[in-house]
Amino acid sequence: MAHLAGCGSFLRPYWSALCFCPYVNVLRPSAVMVQTALRAQAKQHCLLTGCVVECGAGRRYNSTSSEAKHSGGDDLSVRYLDGEDSGIVVVGINRPKAKNAISKNLVKMMSETVENVRGNKSIRTVILCSLVPGIFCAGADLKERSKMHPSEVGPFVSKARALMNEIGTLPVPTIAAVDGVALGGGLEMALACDIRIAASTAKMGLVETKLAIIPGAGGTQRLPRVIGMALAKELIFSGRTVDGVEAKSLGLVSHVVEQNEVGDAAYRRALDLAREFIPQGPIAVRMAKLAINRGIEVDLATGLAIEEACYAQVIPTKDRIEGLNAFKEKRPPRFKGE
Repeated sequence: MAHLAGCGSFLRPYWSALCFCPYVNVLRPSAVMVQTALRAQAKQHCLLTGCVVECGAGRRYNSTSSEAKHSGGDDLSVRYLDGEDSGIVVVGINRPKAKNAISKNLVKMMSETVENVRGNKSIRTVILCSLVPGIFCAGADLKERSKMHPSEVGPFVSKARALMNEIGTLPVPTIAAVDGVALGGGLEMALACDIRIAASTAKMGLVETKLAIIPGAGGTQRLPRVIGMALAKELIFSGRTVDGVEAKSLGLVSHVVEQNEVGDAAYRRALDLAREFIPQGPIAVRMAKLAINRGIEVDLATGLAIEEACYAQVIPTKDRIEGLNAFKEKRPPRFKGE
């Protein structure tokens, strides 16, 4: 992998799963096809971005016996749930005076949080939400942006784009709980997650063309992949916003819920969904996400090879044997991620 060192952060989430397959001799033709496809994607990624610089390992958080462990700073709250919800991490944006706008500091804090999550094998699911009622994220911090020199804008947008890529390549399921306004970079952040849940009153849109710019943190690429090219073009060209109900009809969100008095209905639904994920085999869930994410970007034959290589990773696990034993003994399985 040395020849692709500059693309380490791009390949890290799935390269080891494919290069160090315990059944590589059986799957060698498939592995070669997959690795060829990944190298091509890595080279293209380098040409487009100049290669993303790998972040450090970051901080690690140990488990705690309390209900939840908090970390982060003033702009970001990170809660590691415990008890029956152990394995769920809730990342809450908290910039009420700026409507949760994306600032330099928020990008830095979120990048650090993502790296912490990536390195923590005990985490099963991440929920991204807002702690500010009526707001998910209003997009870029335009007050901060207006003070930037033109030479600073490009690098900042590149860092924001890299953050969305980091969220998108997390190995565990990610759920965006949109309980309010998600505009521009806010919607791009939600699009980087695996699943989006919205309150009926939420407002979503890529509105950048109204400011004579374009979505720059993945919106032009992720929105068409979610709702189709024609609808994505319509929304981006017009800068139109949609509510939660219309977003569901377009396929932009998976679930829409009526907002409650507290204003956290989407978060509550996201928590329920996360609780459906955490009992499942953690290695299997990670490999399933990897197979889906990588396979959708290539032709079917290569996608099936990726699936085969990912399946090989679950064969030698203790969890697979535990699943078979639990089925035979008619009891719930106790998966450990081993």
